[in-house]
Amino acid sequence: MSELIKEYLTRLKTALAGSDPATVQDALSDAEEHLWIALQLAKRETPEIGEEEVIASAIERFGSAEEIASAYSEIESRGLPVMEARGPAGRKSSSARFFGVFTDPRAYASLFYMLFSLILGTFYFSWTVTGLSFSIGIIVLIIGLPFLGFFLISVRGIALVDGWIIEALLGERMPRRPIYLKKPANWRERLNFLLNDSMVWKTIIYNIMMLPLSILYFSLTITSLAVSASLFLRPVLEYVFDLPLAQSSNWSFWTPGFLMPVSVALGIIWFLMTLHMAKGLGKMHSKIAKKMLVRD
Repeated sequence: MSELIKEYLTRLKTALAGSDPATVQDALSDAEEHLWIALQLAKRETPEIGEEEVIASAIERFGSAEEIASAYSEIESRGLPVMEARGPAGRKSSSARFFGVFTDPRAYASLFYMLFSLILGTFYFSWTVTGLSFSIGIIVLIIGLPFLGFFLISVRGIALVDGWIIEALLGERMPRRPIYLKKPANWRERLNFLLNDSMVWKTIIYNIMMLPLSILYFSLTITSLAVSASLFLRPVLEYVFDLPLAQSSNWSFWTPGFLMPVSVALGIIWFLMTLHMAKGLGKMHSKIAKKMLVRD
């Protein structure tokens, strides 16, 4: 990396201290891409101009590190994730917080993610394990290294797409653009860069972790929803479909009539608890993804 570009990125990172790591990653990627493209164009079109002058001119057009940091802070304050919690000012009572989840869009988005995550986890795990195994198996063949490079690039793509999904459903700010990758002179240099990129290997670990995590999320959510539905729909299940609360070959247990309202109320309360659980799991998973998919 040009020392001038590296110095500018260091200043920009310092100016962005305290900002969200995903914001810092996007800002650094934008700045690096702009400066490198300006340098490459200048070398082709005006090779007589020195590198230092070209980069200084590109920085002047792009903006100083402090100006860019201020602009990103302003943009972030106006472009928060759709599902980010933005509760009204003032302290809510415990009952208001508990029952308020019923009208919280983020709770339903988190609930959907807990169910949808099983598909994501299965795909991520299958693609990662298959890709690693196949890459290792054919590494000695002529197509081995190109396939390994393709697999590692796909891993970076999965990290970006998963970040978009998490930001949309769980409200956690994630990178919105890929990390800028300066085109190396040849494919061997690019492969070497990918093999030495810690973010690629952290994403691989994350993809493998997603299967057990998604099974846990799905199992807890679907079980809790089933219990809630069983309690809430108890009058319909017993009076309309003739399904007892419990039964064996010798006996059946039916809910006493005076307990039917209690069962319905418990079903509603259990559903609210399920929404709170989904929000909690979503928050936990957001932190895991932030740690694994965002560059430090």
